[in-house]
Amino acid sequence: MPENLFDVRKIGGRIGAEVVGVDLRDLSDTVFAEIHAALLEHKALAFRGQDLTDADQIAFASRFGPLTGAHPTVPSVDGHAEVLPVDSESGRANHWHTDVTFVRTPPKISTLRSLVVTPYGGDTLIADTAGAYRDLPDELRAFADRLWAVHTNAYDYVRPRTDGVDPEKAAEHRRKFVSSVWKTAHPVVRVHPETGQRNLFIGGFAQSVVGLPSHDGRTILDLFQSYVTRPENVFRWHWAPGDVIVFDNRTTQHYAADDYGDLPRLLHRVTVAGDVPAGVDGAASYLIEGDDAAHYTPAG
Repeated sequence: MPENLFDVRKIGGRIGAEVVGVDLRDLSDTVFAEIHAALLEHKALAFRGQDLTDADQIAFASRFGPLTGAHPTVPSVDGHAEVLPVDSESGRANHWHTDVTFVRTPPKISTLRSLVVTPYGGDTLIADTAGAYRDLPDELRAFADRLWAVHTNAYDYVRPRTDGVDPEKAAEHRRKFVSSVWKTAHPVVRVHPETGQRNLFIGGFAQSVVGLPSHDGRTILDLFQSYVTRPENVFRWHWAPGDVIVFDNRTTQHYAADDYGDLPRLLHRVTVAGDVPAGVDGAASYLIEGDDAAHYTPAG
């Protein structure tokens, strides 16, 4: 296929685009460079009907850099240490979050591929955290620039559920999820290492603010979070079989809508290793509890 036949079509005014006319299994360096540039611009890209295998998804994600393991604590799919099954039978991530921010070097890019989709519901929503930062009044931006938040995997997100989820599988998922605990302090405002944009680096794993009582910190985080999830900052994707989504984990949050009852839903996730986040003053994130997660991700 001639390289000029693919198209990047904006879906939202601030975030999200669909890439049409490419086969992710056969990308020249030139086309990949354009896709990478489009990802930095649009923050989330969607590709319809790619029908990739796990090996194909791993190969595509590897174009962006070294990969992480599937997850710091949750097992991968059999035979592919980089692939995390996102299975509705074990749990549903219907909360806003950025992937694996409880470690010091969270993934920089996440890829999701649909295997089993629902006839209705089950959309993935992705939010523009840089747009949210720009929306803040000047006084709140200056306040946010100075704050640090503690991110941890040990909180209610992994509590077992019974609605539409196998309770035994959910309980086992929680046990694995918190089998090792991390707490990491990240800047509330992160500077993107490639674009230089500032964004609100918070989300579901951010549970408190350094130096503040827990209630006050929670209130402040909820205030900032309300800007992240404003409708104009959110891109929504309705899955079809074989679709792939790629999003910049350094400047987005995402949410899986739990509106499909007990229907099965299965995605596979592969993530690209990231660096240590830095705040507006250049200070780097630091561990409070846990190890450097070297078994999961290369050091940033």
